[in-house]
Amino acid sequence: MRCEARLLVPALTFIALTVAAVASLGTPLITSVATSFHVSLDSAQWTLTVALLSGAVATPVLGRLGAGPHRRATILVTLAVVVAGSALTVLPLPFAWLLAGRAAQGVGLGLTALMMGVARDHLPEERSAAVIALISVVSIIGAGVGYPLAALLVELGGVRAAYGLGLVVTAAALLTAWRSIPEAPEGRSARVNVKGAVVLAASLVLVLFLAGEPSLWSRHLAVAVGFAVVAAVLLCVWVVIELRSTTPLVDVRAVRHPAVAGANLAMFVGGIGMYLLLTLITRYAQTPHGAGYGFGLTTFVAGLVLIPFSVLGFVGGKLTPRVRTRIVDPLLLAGSAVVVGGGFALFAAARSDLAELFVAMGVLGFGVGGFSAAMPGVILAVTPKSETSSAMSFNYVVRSVGYSLGSAVGGLILAAGTGPGHLFPDDSAYTTAALVGIGAMAITTLTSLALARRRPSEANP
Repeated sequence: MRCEARLLVPALTFIALTVAAVASLGTPLITSVATSFHVSLDSAQWTLTVALLSGAVATPVLGRLGAGPHRRATILVTLAVVVAGSALTVLPLPFAWLLAGRAAQGVGLGLTALMMGVARDHLPEERSAAVIALISVVSIIGAGVGYPLAALLVELGGVRAAYGLGLVVTAAALLTAWRSIPEAPEGRSARVNVKGAVVLAASLVLVLFLAGEPSLWSRHLAVAVGFAVVAAVLLCVWVVIELRSTTPLVDVRAVRHPAVAGANLAMFVGGIGMYLLLTLITRYAQTPHGAGYGFGLTTFVAGLVLIPFSVLGFVGGKLTPRVRTRIVDPLLLAGSAVVVGGGFALFAAARSDLAELFVAMGVLGFGVGGFSAAMPGVILAVTPKSETSSAMSFNYVVRSVGYSLGSAVGGLILAAGTGPGHLFPDDSAYTTAALVGIGAMAITTLTSLALARRRPSEANP
């Protein structure tokens, strides 16, 4: 099928935005799911966690498949799985089927890296760099788009109506991909290292489970540490398997390149900080006045707090390609990390007025948008075109783990700051969490500056 160039860019952007927004639908619906399905809040939380888990597991596999000759088929089949999962979330089925549907929706998170591979293969170099940056940005701000829409639909028509939105947009994304995604260039091959995929999946499940269950660390520390050790051992085994394989899931040798390793470290630590602030602000906004702070916002109004995040995130992402000709990507990463750190500082110093939360969220969005837009440039500068999907998929796995740990860190700090018999943490716990976030962004800034001191190698053709 021939691709019409004029449709390719909006198609790639729409698909990346859709899978990100649909995966994030679990966040604003947790309370409604618990009420509608008569399950605990901890159980309802898995409607978000299971999507992140399936996305993290599927991403490296899809990235490898996307490096081969069947990329178009991989994209279409994956979107079909997402649509089927979306249908399960809408049908009047028991809670277990809802979780299955959410897991299928999460698989779509692995498509972002494939959209980048398509852009790099089928667009001129200068154009592809800007489009890849845009895809990276919309994969982040998708959460900010999906949150208020889902919350509004819950208030108007219940939880099924909100999930119905996911079914409509994913079906539209599948149709868009069928009409617009071209075949991969000829002469490529890609085999999935099944053993490596299974070991990596097992380790990621353990890591994300530990991140999604912060109470395990406070109540059963020995069990949590044991799981963490097992996860670390599995990751080491996976590295050995990949190094010995002739068809590795991820080219570990390429990942060890200083530019790629540094970028992934910056993504990991930066992801912890970015998601930490996002969760702190949304949780603070919904805390009732009776706690002595907070604004007691409804789910929908709290979702509106994410609008500055999405709008300024898009602005930051659009500005980044324009300044790349003057400032190298690692310096853009460092500058963006400083901006996110500034958002933490604002939240730590001033949060007594709702407008201050909007400002902090806007600063966070601008920093995250710039960071996300600059990240692909650092990695792809030393990555062959044929390995674009695989290299970026590994970066997105790192990002997913960082985001999950950021959420967990926030939960642990706030739990530690909650007095006996109290439902809500002390206001000072939010300040402590913000200071931790500033530290994370300082590390991210220093890592990015270290990358800037190295002269990047020439990109492979």
